[in-house]
Amino acid sequence: MATMNVSQSDELKQFTDTQAVTPSCGSSEEYLRECVRKQHAVERPRTTLLDGLNSGLGQVADDAFFAE
Repeated sequence: MATMNVSQSDELKQFTDTQAVTPSCGSSEEYLRECVRKQHAVERPRTTLLDGLNSGLGQVADDAFFAE
């Protein structure tokens, strides 16, 4: 697993620490990991949809298409 150092302003550090005191997050580090996971879950389908949109026109799915 790769590691990363994140610099935050004092205000953001305080916010992160405050948000981290929930049952699902035991630490500021876990809170930030969860934020990244959630954003990744949003971006991944969006990227896939945009790739499909930008791939050009597809085939028409008419009776002849399904008969093949």
